[in-house]
Amino acid sequence: MHITSDVSKLSAIVDDLASQGWSQQADFLPAELVSALAAECRRRAGDGQLNPAGVGRGGTLEVREAIRGDHIRWLEPGESSACDRYLDTMDALRQAINQGLFIGLEDYECHFALYPPGAFYRRHLDRFRDDDRRAVSAVIYLNQDWQPGDGGELRMFLDDQRVHDVAPTAGTLVVFLSGDVPHEVLAAGRERLSLTGWFRRRGNEPF
Repeated sequence: MHITSDVSKLSAIVDDLASQGWSQQADFLPAELVSALAAECRRRAGDGQLNPAGVGRGGTLEVREAIRGDHIRWLEPGESSACDRYLDTMDALRQAINQGLFIGLEDYECHFALYPPGAFYRRHLDRFRDDDRRAVSAVIYLNQDWQPGDGGELRMFLDDQRVHDVAPTAGTLVVFLSGDVPHEVLAAGRERLSLTGWFRRRGNEPF
C-alpha cells in the first residue's frame, strides 16, 4: 500500500502530536523507497553535493563541528523519482496535520543528512528564536541493518523530564513540534543517513 493512502498511519501521527507533541512510526515508508532514498543520498555524497551543515541562519550561519558534524543537501522537486515520491508523501502528512490540528502548515522543506562515523549534533531546538515558521519537524531514517551498538540515536527531551531515544533504523519516522521538543543526535559509530525536514506555517501567527 502506498503510504499516502494509509490513513491509519497519518491519523496516528496526528493523534500523537495532539496528545504528546511527538510521534514515532516504524516502517513508515515502503522498504524499496527507503533503499532508493539511501542510494540517492550516497550518490549525491559521492558526487560532492553534500556540504558541512552550519549552525544559525542568514548572516550568522557558520560551520561549527563541535556542535554538529553532519553533511547536508536540500531537496528540490523534480530531482529524482524517489525524492518526489517522498515529497508527495510528506505533503499528504502536511494535509492530515492541518485537518486534525488546524496549524495552518503551508509547505515542507527538507534535506539529506549524512553523519560520518563519530559525528553528532548537540542538544537544540529546531525553531529559530527570530523565526517561528518551523512548526513540525519530521525525520525519516535510511539505515539498513542498524545495530544497538552503532549509536546515532535521536534523543528527545520530553516535558515530563523523560528522555526518549530513537534508533535510526531504516523506515522509522519521527515527528515532533519544532518549538517544544529539545533533542540531540548521539555520536554515530558508522555512517548515518536520514532525511530531515520541517513543515512550515506563516510566521508570527499563533497556532
